[in-house]
Amino acid sequence: VPHRGTMLLLDALERWDERTIRCRASDHRALSHPLRSASGLLATAAIEMAAQAMALHGALTAMAAGRTASPGYLASVRGVELARWRLDTLGPEPLAVEAERQAGDGERILYAFAVSHAGATVAGGRAAVVLNTPVAA
Repeated sequence: VPHRGTMLLLDALERWDERTIRCRASDHRALSHPLRSASGLLATAAIEMAAQAMALHGALTAMAAGRTASPGYLASVRGVELARWRLDTLGPEPLAVEAERQAGDGERILYAFAVSHAGATVAGGRAAVVLNTPVAA
């Protein structure tokens, strides 16, 4: 995961395999959360949490295969459903951040993701990640 400091939104890796990953994030109520706005921590922040889990999954699967992870970026999200407006109004239980690789090759990966709290899904959708693509300056 390229993020450091407060922008690293995941607290722990709970489990992973070649297709799936589950992480935990627990600072959704923090006043200092880096994605918090004047309106609170909007539920769309769950997309960034899921993207970080996808990046970690890519790094772990590359390491397991004896390779270096390819740099990439989140190209699009589709079918996103948010069950609430804000995450900071949830209880203190951590968020479960899950992603499942559905398809991919050396240039693109499609993931399904879900973020849940106390067993209830608060956000979910699909995300396309593009690898090894230089971004114009």
